[in-house]
Amino acid sequence: MFTNRVEAGQRLAEALIRFKDEACVIYAIPRGGVVLGAEIAEKLEKPLDLIITRKVGHPSNPEYAVCVVAEDGHEMCNQEEIGSIDKGWLAEAKEKERQEAKRRRLTYLGSKEPISAEGKTAIVVDDGIATGMTFLMAVKEVKHHNPAKIVAAVPVMPADFEDILRKEVDEIVCLDIDPYYEGAVGAYYGDFPQVTDEQVKKLMGEI
Repeated sequence: MFTNRVEAGQRLAEALIRFKDEACVIYAIPRGGVVLGAEIAEKLEKPLDLIITRKVGHPSNPEYAVCVVAEDGHEMCNQEEIGSIDKGWLAEAKEKERQEAKRRRLTYLGSKEPISAEGKTAIVVDDGIATGMTFLMAVKEVKHHNPAKIVAAVPVMPADFEDILRKEVDEIVCLDIDPYYEGAVGAYYGDFPQVTDEQVKKLMGEI
């Protein structure tokens, strides 16, 4: 159990301290991942950037992701799930989330250019992994930067996702790989409030 995102970020930063002497870029997934990313970037004295992806929830259960889209148009979908979903609705939902991803980058970073990790270690951070689709999409986006190495850094994730993730990254740093995953990231935190746009802007402005 983590007290809150700040404490989880501090503990994760300690687990990542060996990367302090490497050329690294920290990529956080908004919104929740930015709180942890800021702690890690400060501790390791590395630049912090964002990888903005958006999930498309099932029409009958918005919390259950059937697709994940990135601001540049790339997407990842659960082919079994989308087969029974109206194609027109799905196309509209994906475009809506793409636009929201673009809005978030403009809101959080303004005109700042993305930080490239070409030839460096890219550390991808979130506040936890549930289904893993959002995180895998973020890793896919980071690969466009041609990093020398990709490290996945999260406080908690289900054990049955570990093998899937290991095929996509060079290293996993996770404080709790749980074989009895409780189904929601928030279940592992004492305090897990919604992170606001203003909080993200403040964190990105301070790094």
